[in-house]
Amino acid sequence: MELSSLGLGTYLGAPDGATDARYEAAARAFLRAGGNAFDTAANYRFGRSEEALGLAFRGIPRETFFVSTKAGYLPMGDGRTQESAQAWLQRVLVRPDILDPADVVDGCHAMTPRYLAHQLEVSLRALGLGSLDLFHLHNPEQQRPALGPAGFRAAMRKAFEACEGFVAAGKTGAYGCATWNGFRVAPDAPEHLSLQELLDIASEVGGPHHHFRWIQLPLNLAMPEAFLQPTQRFKGKPMTPLQAALEGGIQVQTSASIMQARILKQLPPALVRDFGCQTPAQAALQFTRSCPGVTVALCGMGRVEHVTENAAVMALPRLEPGVLEELFA
Repeated sequence: MELSSLGLGTYLGAPDGATDARYEAAARAFLRAGGNAFDTAANYRFGRSEEALGLAFRGIPRETFFVSTKAGYLPMGDGRTQESAQAWLQRVLVRPDILDPADVVDGCHAMTPRYLAHQLEVSLRALGLGSLDLFHLHNPEQQRPALGPAGFRAAMRKAFEACEGFVAAGKTGAYGCATWNGFRVAPDAPEHLSLQELLDIASEVGGPHHHFRWIQLPLNLAMPEAFLQPTQRFKGKPMTPLQAALEGGIQVQTSASIMQARILKQLPPALVRDFGCQTPAQAALQFTRSCPGVTVALCGMGRVEHVTENAAVMALPRLEPGVLEELFA
């Protein structure tokens, strides 16, 4: 499947029926506009974002859309009952022996194989699907400061072994790491993730035909590190995250492509015109989708009008790398 250069994200919004309905309508509008990439997570809006997408996918041929979801952060509720987060945790995860509280890092994050398997099944049910296209470990760098380099590597190895098992069982086509800081920060930062090391772990557990094939990280005009900063050392050379991904054959989703609209008022009208766009949101997306190595630029689109505005960018030719580099000269 050739993926659309934009993907519909589902992070923001209240956990209520009105927001559910808007996301469902936006997803259907995105499909009609030619978009076919969707991203969500088990903890987004307490799982209700996955359910909204599941309603939008009803009646749509499975081979015509690509969906990625994530597991790692504890949803801490279902978004419907008044149950406390602690009561939910005990009832859903601890008492059924799905998660040992000792395996929770920073009070919010877990990626033990049993927990990942549980969350995968929860996501499949919510989405109404038999399999995913991509299953991400959600911000695994959250655990690196607490576990230390050796402990973190061991935890990632167990998680990758579980993910290879999910692929073998037909539950997902591939797996990856959806990150916030991991790939963007300097190598000496506690949360730093090395793409080279992750590929080495994947090769150890899955052989040369492993299924670690994607990463996700922020990229926008205010956070250009993935495009500009050589935070990765890959095959003995300093590289930007996007360069390392290209070299390693890894596909890239970008998050926060318009930085939740916070950067839009800062974009001058001349830049919008130079990018061949009509609105600041389109220009911001045009930058991100044009960066070499980006497969899908994700953007939260919880309303049909957002889809209508943003989807127009998919018809534009990507900007040349030189044009992008001149922005930061």
